[in-house]
Amino acid sequence: MLMCYSETLVMTNKTSPETPSGPAPGTQSAAPDEKPPRSAWQELLSTVGILVTALLVALFIIAFVFRSYQVDGPSMESTLHNSDKLIIWKVPRSWARITGHPYIPARGDVIVFSESGLSQFGQDDTKQLIKRVIGLPGDRVVVRDGKYVIYNKSHPDGFNPDVTLPYGKNIPATPAGTFNDVTLGKNQLFVSGDNRPDSLDSRAFGPINADQVIGKLVLRVFPLGAAKTF
Repeated sequence: MLMCYSETLVMTNKTSPETPSGPAPGTQSAAPDEKPPRSAWQELLSTVGILVTALLVALFIIAFVFRSYQVDGPSMESTLHNSDKLIIWKVPRSWARITGHPYIPARGDVIVFSESGLSQFGQDDTKQLIKRVIGLPGDRVVVRDGKYVIYNKSHPDGFNPDVTLPYGKNIPATPAGTFNDVTLGKNQLFVSGDNRPDSLDSRAFGPINADQVIGKLVLRVFPLGAAKTF
């Protein structure tokens, strides 16, 4: 009886192996990593977020970096012509606002600035104008016999910027009989159009303040055949 029981026990052990509870060695099992579909509201909010971000970036660039302008009128001929498309660089002016220091462009730079009180000259009261910087803070600017003469510490005997600076080759003379004599204060600029006989500028409305400057001309982009850096 003992031997039969033993044999039966052995047979039971051989025919009933333990069933493994986990995966076989060397195998992996994982559920697929699928993201749930986005709702229509999520898609809409994502699109709106992209558009708002793009708008804010565009506004930042226009306000602080550069802006496009179109010339209206003949006052800067023959340097610029009516309907020319321009790029105005605003970074120096923006940096000046951040640091609290005035932005003083270089003599000869072409700048865009805002001027008010123009209704007395038959214009809209406030306009953005484009002119060339002739006089800098501390200069004495004299317009006599159709010419500009600048007096300062470096040039006590005076000099004509239209002759000494590269832009002056094609500048027509100021109309005969025009006379100005003004000494510029701190942060003041004297500006003039290159078409002297047909330009409303500091000869009429006086010096401008540095904080009126919007930016300086760096590029003419149209017409394409006349594209040019400044």
